[in-house]
Amino acid sequence: MTKYLLKRLLRGLCSIIIVVGIVMVLIYSMLDRNLVFAADPMYTHVSNNSKVSYVYQKLEDYGYLDYVTYTDYLMELTKSGELDEETRSAAAKLGEKPEKDSEATAEYVEKFTKEYQSRGYTVVRRDTVKNGRKVASGGGAILFAHKDKPLFGRLWDYFTGIFVVDSVRNVQEDIPDRGVTFTMYDPLYEGKFSPAIIGSGTTHRYLLYFDSKFPYIHQNILTIKLGTSYSVNNGVDVFLTMTRSQGSYVLRQMTFPTGLVEDSADDLHTATYLAGSREGNLVYQDRFTDDYTNVDMVRMGNSKLGYSFTFGICASLLAYFLAIPLGILMARKKDSFIDKLGTAYVVFISAVPSLAYIFMVKAIGNKLGMPTLFDMDSAGKLMYVLPIISLAMPSIASLMKWMRRYMIDQMNSDYVKFARASGLKESEIFSRHILKNAAIPIVHGIPASILFAMTGAIITERVYVIPGAGNLLTEAINKYDNSVIVGVTLFYAILSVVALILGDILMATVDPRISFTSKDR
Repeated sequence: MTKYLLKRLLRGLCSIIIVVGIVMVLIYSMLDRNLVFAADPMYTHVSNNSKVSYVYQKLEDYGYLDYVTYTDYLMELTKSGELDEETRSAAAKLGEKPEKDSEATAEYVEKFTKEYQSRGYTVVRRDTVKNGRKVASGGGAILFAHKDKPLFGRLWDYFTGIFVVDSVRNVQEDIPDRGVTFTMYDPLYEGKFSPAIIGSGTTHRYLLYFDSKFPYIHQNILTIKLGTSYSVNNGVDVFLTMTRSQGSYVLRQMTFPTGLVEDSADDLHTATYLAGSREGNLVYQDRFTDDYTNVDMVRMGNSKLGYSFTFGICASLLAYFLAIPLGILMARKKDSFIDKLGTAYVVFISAVPSLAYIFMVKAIGNKLGMPTLFDMDSAGKLMYVLPIISLAMPSIASLMKWMRRYMIDQMNSDYVKFARASGLKESEIFSRHILKNAAIPIVHGIPASILFAMTGAIITERVYVIPGAGNLLTEAINKYDNSVIVGVTLFYAILSVVALILGDILMATVDPRISFTSKDR
């Protein structure tokens, strides 16, 4: 069993890498990269050389290429001590044309060009754009180098950057008491017993803490990074986009590190370091004693994954609860009225587009006075009913169909005929043999039903305005948000591999005849 699991995990890992690689090839090699600017309002507000710089900067942000400006190059030389500030300032001033460069500028332009060309970069210089005698808007001279990222390099950077471990060296500025502190009494709980690990010099202030929200213990030591969104949720990582709570702010009385007490929705346990944030900011100065000022807000609703999983798991439970008994009944009462009625339902669900019967359920629910739109700020439970029914309907049909088929196949098997000939009772044959064997293929799909509840349902979530994860991929595709597309693809691929492995394990648990160990003969 262990050998099988290791092999399956290794194959699954290879499959995930291949799937993500294919998606990256499609995005970065086969699609027009300029499509990322289709919905970018800044793209139309810059012009001339500033527009060129903006385009290359954004293409680097979106993962298409490496982009280095001449200014960045000089700054790196200054930080390393190879260049003093006075020389850097003199060398940074590009002339309107190369022949108008100063001696210092010409020297370092040549060094910049030679260094990056030797590393396979394309060096681009654009002269000053003038409108008569004046420099045109955004027309200042620019010099930069760029190089497209190779697929294997992009894959390596992506997978090695998924897990980020927080460290006391993450903050570059000089700060006092750099290190990690363990306390049994979290300061945010005013002396009450609540263990916490607090960092200084780390990205997160709280590395580990407890609270009243499931799963009650939280950590920021290991952070998952699936890629930063640039249009769906600007500047926010895909994993945070899927897991961050939504809805209205929840105000509560809070005591800030400075001792200020006020009603606020700030979640101080999520505080991260933001260099220079208190400088000139009176609001932060009144509340915080250091630059750990970047916090999330406590909100009333669940995350996108939370909503999708809630609806999905409830729909799956409803489907199994109804479909399995109905499928068994249809098989035992083959060709009866109940069998024909169930078959008609299966045919109806298979033939009618999902959008049609979802709207049918919504219309019927509306006539009965049921809520037809989801409201995150409402505590009502009735608004969950119609989406769950809509989600469960196709699953009920599928499970009924397959349960009926597997039951009939088993009922016509030779071993059942032999059992009857041996004098076994029909109830005993049914419970000990037919049902057990027919349920094995159904059992294999249970982990997939549970795990894929997190992916959401695109049409159902749109119809009922559910803020779930189902619409995330299509929204990312429409907005050409490459990071979100890759991140969600990786998430789906992992769920698929895990679901298959868990399905195999569960099937082997139910049926002892199934073994994953090979025996030499």
